[in-house]
Amino acid sequence: MDGTHPIWRSVAMRDALARRDAGAIVRLARRAADITLAQLGAAVGYTAASLSRMERGKQPMRDVQLLRQVAECLDIPPDLLGLAPRHKQATSRGYVDQPLSGTTRVGAQALFGEEGDDPVRRRKLLTGLAGATSSAVLGPTPAAAQSPARPILSGLEDLLLHRQNSPLLGTDPTPSTVLAAVDASRRDFSACRYDALARALPSRIALAQALGAEGHPRQTATPVADLYTVATRLCIKLGEDGLAAVTADRALTAALGGADALTVAEAHRMVSSAWRRQGHYARATDVAVTAAQQLATDRTTDMTERLSVQGNLYATAAYTAAKQGDRHTAQALITEAQATAGQLGHDELLRGTVFGPSQVLLHQISISYLLGDAGQAIEHARRIDTAALPTSERQARYWIDVARAFDQWGKPDRCYRALLAAEHAAPQEVRRGSVRTMAAGLMRHDRALPGVRAFAQRVGALA
Repeated sequence: MDGTHPIWRSVAMRDALARRDAGAIVRLARRAADITLAQLGAAVGYTAASLSRMERGKQPMRDVQLLRQVAECLDIPPDLLGLAPRHKQATSRGYVDQPLSGTTRVGAQALFGEEGDDPVRRRKLLTGLAGATSSAVLGPTPAAAQSPARPILSGLEDLLLHRQNSPLLGTDPTPSTVLAAVDASRRDFSACRYDALARALPSRIALAQALGAEGHPRQTATPVADLYTVATRLCIKLGEDGLAAVTADRALTAALGGADALTVAEAHRMVSSAWRRQGHYARATDVAVTAAQQLATDRTTDMTERLSVQGNLYATAAYTAAKQGDRHTAQALITEAQATAGQLGHDELLRGTVFGPSQVLLHQISISYLLGDAGQAIEHARRIDTAALPTSERQARYWIDVARAFDQWGKPDRCYRALLAAEHAAPQEVRRGSVRTMAAGLMRHDRALPGVRAFAQRVGALA
């Protein structure tokens, strides 16, 4: 279909171009070329159903590789689809789509269901799930946890800005008390006790810094960096991107002051995450990949720990590339993470961070969602045994990612089920902005989703 085709002069096409609606542009060009969704899907490697949702604006069409293939198949000028030059490959390894060894299908099959689910059975299940997250199962909700407000981070802000009122230590700064502070912070994060962590972090960081001020700067480089790393992860959870950038910088500065290679690499991962949250995707990817490659040459650390940190760096970089819509780089990098997980052979919780085969699958769920393929995200999710995920934070993140995929897929009842499962795993985790957005959207189906209004109230979507 060349540039003289009448479709390019049609009112509908001019409107789609003015709105920069890639899905509508593709739909009009495909129909003008007399190509079916099935034919186009076979050419570009997507299902007809996925392409249909993209054309109708139900799923984002932002996968760079897909857009290039569609432009070539339909003879659409690439600039009309907003295509930018391809990014340089971050690794030379190609993508190999093969199943991970040692993985199992998710046990809670009722939360996924089948396409032929009976509506009455679904409603009964939702009613039961809504009740399962009440006090009868979870126990009475503490007063502090009833409010959807974010944990107060004023103490951390005071510490970062060197204000007059420094935290009261209450504990003598010794190597053992500092190590205990790091371990406690990691446990709080893994258990999604974000309120308690936000209150405790300032004094714990001050404790580690006080030990360094007493003449042990190199001895405290690692724990100070570790605590600022936990602070960065907390700030990201709470959507405090400005604070996350500061704490990530503090983590790296401390690590470079004498910490081991693993701590330095993990601090670089926090810097990468902070850059991503600011929208600097190329820089964020480069920081993570460079740190992973540098760590690969290090032989001073335990191999299991090195592989764990290195794999997380590649997985983080893959997620960032997907966030940018760069499917090729995302797939290449997640393959690197997959290969690293294969060397480990199982999930490991080391230094407060989890990595292994199931963690690669967790990232593949997110990557598929970001690239607009909700169906593929759910297929990845089915392969994870949720009971085997080692922390509440990982379990809740899994269910939230599943909910996002079902939301993108246009399946509100399954999205709601997944959100209830996330709340059951970790009530404080569902107070995140992405959950509030989904909960607000689910309110359109109030009559069909028993308890959704109460859930939206609990997570702050109705505030």
